Amino acid sequence: MSIMSYNGGAIMAMKGKDCVAIAADRHFGIQARMVTTDFQIFPMVAQCLKFYPVANLLYEKHFGPYYTEPVIAGLDPKTRKPFSCSLDLIGCPMVTDDFVVNGTYAKQMYGMCKSLWEPNMDPEHLFETISHAMLNAVDWDAVSGMGAIVHITEKDKITTRTLKAQMD
Repeated sequence: MSIMSYNGGAIMAMKGKDCVAIAADRHFGIQARMVTTDFQIFPMVAQCLKFYPVANLLYEKHFGPYYTEPVIAGLDPKTRKPFSCSLDLIGCPMVTDDFVVNGTYAKQMYGMCKSLWEPNMDPEHLFETISHAMLNAVDWDAVSGMGAIVHITEKDKITTRTLKAQMD
């Protein structure tokens, strides 16, 4: 078992038409217009994120890393185009045109996102798609929690909804 799966965790972000969604079982907010999520976050990391770009912060500690794999999603402040990326343990970014996933269930989430994602989804369709991908890909248990939080960011608002997982 990898150290990255020690605490469980599931996180994904998807792009839509002039909107972006991020869903995670654990999260913390940085600013009103930016939400960053994480699996095993130390208070020191949260404070540093306010002052350093995430990639530089992670690479700075690449020989004794913070055990975190962030996913960042939002709208470009100038163009309002959706942006999403994931970073690995040492801060190497992966920017995509559709969706990103990270966490213990990354393989399952990738498969669900690959089959469900469509280009140019409106905010409601994007919410339904990311919700189905999250709830169907994660094996909900004591480690992964009992649901997820979904943030849909549009140019004029952020909508937050809570998903409840069904236990078998």
